[in-house]
Amino acid sequence: MVVLSNYIQELHSLFPELQAIDPWNMPALIEQTLIKRLQILGNDYSINGLAAVHKSARVEDHVVFKGPVIVSEGCFIGAHAYIRGGVYLGEQTVIGPGCEIKSTIIMRNSALAHFNFAGDSLIGSGVNMEAGSIIANHFNEREDKTIHAMIDGKKTALTVTKFGAIVGDRSKIGANAVLTPGTLLAPSSVVKRLELIEQC
Repeated sequence: MVVLSNYIQELHSLFPELQAIDPWNMPALIEQTLIKRLQILGNDYSINGLAAVHKSARVEDHVVFKGPVIVSEGCFIGAHAYIRGGVYLGEQTVIGPGCEIKSTIIMRNSALAHFNFAGDSLIGSGVNMEAGSIIANHFNEREDKTIHAMIDGKKTALTVTKFGAIVGDRSKIGANAVLTPGTLLAPSSVVKRLELIEQC
């Protein structure tokens, strides 16, 4: 059993409606969860369709939002980022130029430097992803697309074909590193530059 609070301490307090859901099923529910939340946001957000951006956030030119998306207080999003498929950015989060974020919750004070991809993932607070690091969410190269994770020392099928990673609070991911689908990173993990994390 994965206790999500052992990885990302504040996620369930921010999204109590997801508390009974297995973490790998959360990305598929992010869109409907954010659509409901968009309806109760205060007037400190600018809302355009299904994209809500806090008025203190800074969004550079040519950023594409394919909602639902919520960009919290004090965030920065660099030019040409692509934010799609249900994305929540916690307070003071930085998304650098050319990043693509898909169906992912990113908690406060985290940073994806530039040219990163994070798909179908849960990313904790204070996480840093250096340039070019990737959280892969699908086994394109395999006939059997089922994603597995190491849970309590046992290879466990997650019954999903798209899931990236749980990245614990304060983790650091080096430039051009790759986390394969089903990665579970404990808090304060350090992934070296160019490292491939393949836990199953």
